[in-house]
Amino acid sequence: MDTLEFDPNKLFYSISEVSHMLDLPETLLRYWEKEFPQIAPKKGSRGVRRYTKENIETIRVIKDLVKVRGLKIAAAREVLKQNKEGVPRPLEALQRLRAIRSELVAMRDALGAM
Repeated sequence: MDTLEFDPNKLFYSISEVSHMLDLPETLLRYWEKEFPQIAPKKGSRGVRRYTKENIETIRVIKDLVKVRGLKIAAAREVLKQNKEGVPRPLEALQRLRAIRSELVAMRDALGAM
């Protein structure tokens, strides 16, 4: 899964920004907010959602669990509950392993060409 690029000067993101970043409808973000207490964006005085980078990473993990891996909401909720860190670590490890594999394949191909 692609890594998100955050603006280093920005602490909070609007629901429309998160929707655009993750290519998810705002209605789905609101629904997931009810289903996954780990998301919990801060709300301003007028109820405007303000997502932190951590909220967005959690949503990215949920998207991977539900949309990519095909888990039902209850199963995804259970995975997140069992891994209190929100699963990004295994996903990051998988990304690193894929990058290492690509490098090794490139090295093998380069050695084979000699």
